[in-house]
Amino acid sequence: MDAGGKAVKFMSLEMGVVRAILIVALIVASYHLRPFHESSSASALLGAVLGVLFVACEMRLQKVSITRLISAAIGLTIGILAALMVSHLLSLTSVERHTLSYIQVAILIFLAYLGATIGASKGKLVSPAVLGGIFSGDAPIAKTRKILDTSVIIDGRISDLCETGFIEGTLIIPQFVLRELQQVADSSDSLKRNRGRRGLDILQRMQKMSSAQVEIVEDDFPKVRGVDLKLIELAKLTDAKIITNDFNLNKVAQLQGVAVLNINELANALKPVVLPGETMRVFILKEGKEYNQGVAYLDDGTMVVVDNARKMISKTIDIAVTSVLQTTAGRMIFGKYDERASRPEPIAQSS
Repeated sequence: MDAGGKAVKFMSLEMGVVRAILIVALIVASYHLRPFHESSSASALLGAVLGVLFVACEMRLQKVSITRLISAAIGLTIGILAALMVSHLLSLTSVERHTLSYIQVAILIFLAYLGATIGASKGKLVSPAVLGGIFSGDAPIAKTRKILDTSVIIDGRISDLCETGFIEGTLIIPQFVLRELQQVADSSDSLKRNRGRRGLDILQRMQKMSSAQVEIVEDDFPKVRGVDLKLIELAKLTDAKIITNDFNLNKVAQLQGVAVLNINELANALKPVVLPGETMRVFILKEGKEYNQGVAYLDDGTMVVVDNARKMISKTIDIAVTSVLQTTAGRMIFGKYDERASRPEPIAQSS
């Protein structure tokens, strides 16, 4: 087991001891104090039940992000203040005392519950990037929050975009994405292990950039299976966009009304424009699928299919572009080689 795993195991054991101490302390206190004038055994049982409930609540709150806890506390405070104002107004009426007390307690519980639940659901408003716009009326600031998925982190091009300053706003890294990256990095497959470690290295690099604001959030959705679906739920909750290069995630998110920024689409849009009739100089790498075809590749990986170029394999030639096919998976260029108008140059042999 590595050092990180030992540390996590030690922390879990430590928390278990603290929780056990809490439950025992409540049992002992209830046994000696005997609340509600119950018997000692009944009081001890009450203490044990309260201890288990307290521990269950604490474990549940551990999974909630700090922003949602703060927003829930703010909502709870507002609800209690509103209930006190309403209770004060009701006390000035002629409502019978016992009925008035019941109404006041019911209003307090209802408004406190309403404030806490609404506050928790609006957790994104306590984000520093958004809080400044609450009073200035700049609501669209929330749109600058972007969630990164696992594939785009491993891809690495996102860090280059951050360095150029083209990516603005807060980049959100959910804990469940970090867990998936760690699982890939711990894989027995060397290829997967290298990809996972590359993703972790890229995250560390981005955290050190002054031009990038990286925020790791604790929000999780235990009832939702699959990292992609969790990303979509988090995007809906925080009103953020998803940055990815996963074709399937792109389509599913769009179907559910979540905005997606696809790195592959951006790369395709930035490729140099090639128009039919232009001349290109390419290196014929291999034979094509159709008769007398050759295949070349540009520096960015774009495939170029050239007619009449089967005999020109391993040579650099000039071709005339006939058509360009653009797809979501990439771009293909079709050209034609005119042997009479071109003079092929053999590739230079390395000494």
